[in-house]
Amino acid sequence: MPNQTPSQTIGPFFHYVMPRGEEGILTTDRTLGQRITLTGRLLDGDGNPISDGFIEIWQADSQGYFNHPTDPNQRKADKSFRGFGRCSTNKDGEFWFKTVKPGPVEWEAGMMQAPHISVRVFARGMLNYTTTRLYFSDEPANDIDPVLNSLPEPERKRTLIATLQRSEDLPCYCFDIHLQGEDETVFFSS
Repeated sequence: MPNQTPSQTIGPFFHYVMPRGEEGILTTDRTLGQRITLTGRLLDGDGNPISDGFIEIWQADSQGYFNHPTDPNQRKADKSFRGFGRCSTNKDGEFWFKTVKPGPVEWEAGMMQAPHISVRVFARGMLNYTTTRLYFSDEPANDIDPVLNSLPEPERKRTLIATLQRSEDLPCYCFDIHLQGEDETVFFSS
């Protein structure tokens, strides 16, 4: 039996189903917290842009609560914050979100996780999505985050850090996702 080739793989074909729009805006006028923009690129193992990828994010509100039934603190969550967004990549592999910087999230036994955003990546040829996390370069709590500090190779932490690009009107964090190669982003089991 011959090896599978890219022409034999199936979708996803997001550009036909999910046009770029307001799915990347997680806030309303009433949402609490510091507004931020999150931008990045989805790249293959050679550093080339992936133009038909799809990024989903899920995050806590600015206080560290999820407006979701599995969060025991759901009643404290900001009801005007969506907490979930999705964006297809453009021809240059770029994606963007308008959101708030999340608050620290309780881990276990009173330990706190640094503010972070959960990220799912979908792309052509991938039958299963990949999952990673995005942390913020200007966040001191990164030093004590239990997930970041669990990485067996500490130098790999940098692949999970979004870099602050500007801080005037609206802070913008840049987070490039490398699916393979020397700069491959750390991915987690779902």
